[in-house]
Amino acid sequence: MADPSSYRPQPGQIPDSPGVYKFRDEHRRVIYVGKAKSLRQRLANYFQPLASLHPRTATMVTTAASVEWTVVSTEVEALQLEYSWIKEFDPRFNVKYRDDKSYPYLAVTLNEEFPRVQVMRGHKKKGVRYFGPYAHAWAIRETVDLMLRVFPVRTCSAGVFRNAASAGRPCLLGYIGKCSAPCVGRVTPEEHRELAGEFCDFMAGRTGTYIRRLEKQMTLAAEDMEYERAARLRDDIGALRKAMEKNAVVLADATDADLIALAEDELEAAVQIFHVRGGRVRGQRGWVTDKVEAVGAAGLVEHALQQLYGEESGDAVPKEVLVPALPEDPDAVAQWLAARRGSQVSLRIPQRGDKKDLMETVARNAQQALVLHKTKRASDLTTRSRALEEIADALGLDSAPLRIECFDISHLQGEDVVASMVVFEDGLPRKSEFRRFQIKGFEGQDDVRSMHEVIGRRFRRYLAEKEKTGEWVDGGVGGADDAGETGEPGAVPAGSPAQDATASENDAPDPFAAPEDDGRPKRFAYPPQLVVVDGGQPQVAAAQRALDELGIDDVAVCGLAKRLEEVWLPGDDDPVVLPRSSEGLYLLQRVRDAAHDFAIRYQRSKRSKRVRSSPLDAIPGLGETRKQALIKHFGSVKRLRQATIEQICEVPGMGRKTAEAVAVALAQAAPAAPAVNTATGEIMEDDGGTTA
Repeated sequence: MADPSSYRPQPGQIPDSPGVYKFRDEHRRVIYVGKAKSLRQRLANYFQPLASLHPRTATMVTTAASVEWTVVSTEVEALQLEYSWIKEFDPRFNVKYRDDKSYPYLAVTLNEEFPRVQVMRGHKKKGVRYFGPYAHAWAIRETVDLMLRVFPVRTCSAGVFRNAASAGRPCLLGYIGKCSAPCVGRVTPEEHRELAGEFCDFMAGRTGTYIRRLEKQMTLAAEDMEYERAARLRDDIGALRKAMEKNAVVLADATDADLIALAEDELEAAVQIFHVRGGRVRGQRGWVTDKVEAVGAAGLVEHALQQLYGEESGDAVPKEVLVPALPEDPDAVAQWLAARRGSQVSLRIPQRGDKKDLMETVARNAQQALVLHKTKRASDLTTRSRALEEIADALGLDSAPLRIECFDISHLQGEDVVASMVVFEDGLPRKSEFRRFQIKGFEGQDDVRSMHEVIGRRFRRYLAEKEKTGEWVDGGVGGADDAGETGEPGAVPAGSPAQDATASENDAPDPFAAPEDDGRPKRFAYPPQLVVVDGGQPQVAAAQRALDELGIDDVAVCGLAKRLEEVWLPGDDDPVVLPRSSEGLYLLQRVRDAAHDFAIRYQRSKRSKRVRSSPLDAIPGLGETRKQALIKHFGSVKRLRQATIEQICEVPGMGRKTAEAVAVALAQAAPAAPAVNTATGEIMEDDGGTTA
């Protein structure tokens, strides 16, 4: 625990101007980011006697080892920089809201030639118009189904659209009048885009224009005795009114506003937001946060506004934002919101009337969300705590293993041998810490040797990080030669496209990499209290031997054998058998299964890339465009292999030098084994193939 006086700036060093400050710990990791109108006055508050500080603030300043600041011109710039740094460094002592669910939106893909109406979740994409969020996806689909009678916009996927266009027949929605069938040319792209625009206008709250227009058309059709058309228009009006009824009018003046309410206690806070457009509640969302810093209602509101509008612009930021308490500097926050919207934004507390009544409703929702979250978390915390205590008792650990790392080896008959490392903290997966390894020390199948290599590489990286921070004084272990030994990807969530990509084999240092003291936690900076390996005595012995060779004696090791779910400890002849109903065993199984699935997914991705490889891939200077041109010209790799250099030169873009390289590469490569149709057993000739 650091003494704040040891890093307190000297009097007069801190400027009396707006700015943003960062507290860093002894390893240069950013642990807290804040902003202030006056850096001098704000930072002086942190260096009071510890007894006069809030307990959370005292914990932060004693964890920190240094403080630094950046001066800006205005409070608005400070607000923007604070949001950027919180997003970049993810400081452990800052308030971070977590969505209590993944809310669905009604989205219109205006960035496509033929815009599509669909349900979307997750991060918002550029060029897509969003409405919501909604509590349930089925509510969106019911609304869309009603509105497609009047606005028959495309709702099909890209694959269905292409198939219908190639077949010259629309899908079922096109036949029943709920799609204008742009796939077969019933409407032009311009007409379809106009339909999508009208759909968006209606969803944005401009409903009266369309209702009145349809009523006028219905009257004219009846006067002209076009009774069938008048009946269809009557049904369309009924469908639109029914869709409108799904969002009750709550504000009679057609207000566009977001209402934000809080519910909090000493440890946690819940935020609820109602999105009101055209006087109707168009969406609702909620967040829950741990109060890791001493923050009141004003601070919670400011953090919520940053979270809600930090990535938004234009109409996504409403004209009016109603809050239960104003931020410390409401003018600066209002200016920041106005800059994101492009016009003035009113930030205020409702005092009377319908808006105050609706704010009370939002507050009740926030209170219910906090109670529900606490109920769930209490149950989860109790179960996880019991599981960690049972593991500690069974393995003879001094304390509960708050960080567990599990390793697994995966291969297919000795080929594409890979390993995975998954991390569980407090009994929950920490997917940003998951890592993948390619086995580099040898060729072939040897799970025990592979486990020894992976454990050694992981903890050499850990020792290298400790050496950089000065914690490890013995430079003879895990030096610079080992620091770049692994081929793991960066810290990205498991299952994302970046994580599923093949890890780079290039171990050279990246000249464009961020400096070592940039405040971000390093890949292997944190040691586990327990290492779990997927396997029995041999794998456990290999893991323990790797730790012993590195001089690491404060990390426990165990193995979980699949056959009888036995727990093996290093040097023991008999396994530890946990009861089948044990929460500790369930947690170890979840950790082991997560490592197994992660390794399998990586191994399959490597195998599929190897299977899809072609002799053309290794030819220098031959890009994807010219490879496709060669295959298109000759029809298959087999026919290309039989072609002469002069015939290859006939392909557009192929020079003689490249043609010679292609001919040599194909001559040296052994012909691929014939493909087999797994459904019929038929051997498929390569003559008709069209892929490399």
